[in-house]
Amino acid sequence: MNGVSFGEAFRVWLKIGLLSFGGPAGQIALMHRILVEEKRWTGEARFLHALNYCMLLPGPEATQLATYIGWLLHGTRGGIVAGVLFVLPGFVAMLALSILYALYQDIGVVQGLFFGLKAAVLAVVVDAVIRIGKRALRNRAQVAIAALAFVGIFFLELPFPLIVIAAGLAGLLGGRYRPETFDVMRGHSVDDDVIAGGESVTATHGWRHPVRILAIWLPLWFIPILAIWATLGAQHVLLLEGLFFSKAAVLTFGGAYAVLAYIAQQAVEVYHWLLPGEMLDGLGMAETTPGPLIMVTQFVGFMGAFRFAEPFSPLTAGILGSMITTWVTFVPCFLWIFLGAPYVERMRDNRVLGSALSCITAAVVGVVLNLAAWFAVHTLFADVTETRIGVIRLLVPDWSSWNIPATAIAVGAFVAMFSLRWGMLRTLGAAVALGLIVHYLTP
Repeated sequence: MNGVSFGEAFRVWLKIGLLSFGGPAGQIALMHRILVEEKRWTGEARFLHALNYCMLLPGPEATQLATYIGWLLHGTRGGIVAGVLFVLPGFVAMLALSILYALYQDIGVVQGLFFGLKAAVLAVVVDAVIRIGKRALRNRAQVAIAALAFVGIFFLELPFPLIVIAAGLAGLLGGRYRPETFDVMRGHSVDDDVIAGGESVTATHGWRHPVRILAIWLPLWFIPILAIWATLGAQHVLLLEGLFFSKAAVLTFGGAYAVLAYIAQQAVEVYHWLLPGEMLDGLGMAETTPGPLIMVTQFVGFMGAFRFAEPFSPLTAGILGSMITTWVTFVPCFLWIFLGAPYVERMRDNRVLGSALSCITAAVVGVVLNLAAWFAVHTLFADVTETRIGVIRLLVPDWSSWNIPATAIAVGAFVAMFSLRWGMLRTLGAAVALGLIVHYLTP
């Protein structure tokens, strides 16, 4: 078998897009099972090498991984098709749910639905920590880096780019001077090559490749934003959303789980696009629909434009907000992959680089653990106070505000997923049913 037909790849990417529930951890596991274990289009080491590079990039790592492997299989058109099909089903589903939420969120049944979802999402995030950790933490050095990353971001509030740089430097130095501890590329063989012909990575020598990629993808990224500015002005919500999520696409590393706390804070406290608690509602939607978990930004964009709709109707503004947010979130993914993947492929056998990328992935595990802790506190308690002891930040819950029904649903979802081996959809469905019961039984 020496090559994969474009038609077959199209069907497989559409299948992955439709089945990619469960956030980045579940999506990466799904791609691994289909692309590595079933189709054997790529080997284990090459899959992890691509994943480590995508973890280094800002933005959603699962989308970038799909784009990367699509590029390996069929060049630029393969990358575009893989990335678009990975995102499109989730975009359609999230748009439909956002419309229903904005129009009918005051109805009791909708409130009950999201009460259960928010509690179950906590178990899903914990599941993500465990699943990513099992795949990414392959030695004691990586476990230590993950722990330090958690302490740095949760207790010391260190910026994630600083954590990424520190982890990468640790990997570079460790790979060079302590390879027996940091080397995660042992066992690489020719079986790890992709069994298909994409673009030649040797064709990227010189300056023409980066100039060509930038000349195509930067205008695609920014022309819609400039059009909004020219027609609606500098203060319109659609322009603010385009600029904010463009900044997030550049500055927020670590994938969806790492960026959600930052987006939630900005959307609620700075821009007032969301009310407190609505971010978790949006995350519940994203967890129950296919596609990248970062599609929750689409919900944020919809609600912000829906609330500040002039000169459009609220529904029209919400749809436009959803579209511009999705556009500026995902177009950069193609830019990063098409710009950097050829060079990363040429360095695939560089063990020091592999150690650096693997340590960055380990740091991301600590960031995901930080998100799990953040969600736990804010889901299970209505009132949370931020306290500082020197440079240490602590989140102290008010125990009188403990939400016992939400705790029970979260624990039940955890048991269902880890002990009973329920799938995500079954678990979330049961949580929704329990949320409805609690909502109607609670005075």
